[in-house]
Amino acid sequence: MLVSIVIPVYNEEHTIGNVIERVQAAMKQTNLTYEIIVADDHSFDNSLMVAKMYPVQLYSLKAHVGKGMGLRAGFAKAKGDIIVTIDSDGSHRPEELPKLLYPLLNDRADLVIGSRYLHQKNVAAKKLNVFGVKFFNLIIQMFIGVHVTDSQSGYRAMKREVLEIQHLKSGGYEIETEMLVKTVKSHYRVLEVPISFEQRTYGRSGIDHLYDGSRILISIISARLRRV
Repeated sequence: MLVSIVIPVYNEEHTIGNVIERVQAAMKQTNLTYEIIVADDHSFDNSLMVAKMYPVQLYSLKAHVGKGMGLRAGFAKAKGDIIVTIDSDGSHRPEELPKLLYPLLNDRADLVIGSRYLHQKNVAAKKLNVFGVKFFNLIIQMFIGVHVTDSQSGYRAMKREVLEIQHLKSGGYEIETEMLVKTVKSHYRVLEVPISFEQRTYGRSGIDHLYDGSRILISIISARLRRV
């Protein structure tokens, strides 16, 4: 059993090293064989230099093309039976990795999403982000018929067979939506587990709410209309 942890990076020099170290520590506790793949989306800070200090597979894009392209580049390198994605800004706690892995290892799910909002009353996230997530959750429920509390979470784990059927097309933040919709349409089991969320303390998010929100909405509709 090999677990591939894919970490997309764009200008996160202050956090990427800490995230890698904590992922290593969390995976050692599981006794599972693992690999860490860092996909750098042409950062203009020292993210790439920091990542090179660690025993990871590193893929550097030649231009800044978006989170989706970074993840897809990482997926292409991943050899694992289970594929994990985790953000590089420190908002996700690597210590919670086992919570996402165990439902897959026990065959209770095929895709596990770490939800910031499941059983959580107060989440340290911006109101606009919370509203956007709730909106897309509702649209996904209307179009696909599945209820989730955090469709836009970047912290997730899936079986390799789930990734292979997705044939991902997204280049930006809408990739999480595309992954979810295509997984459900292919009749795989989706499970959410509650996770902690820590608002970033360095840098700023690259999300453009209007632009990326429009792409997410288009992604839902497009994925719904496609056969897979």
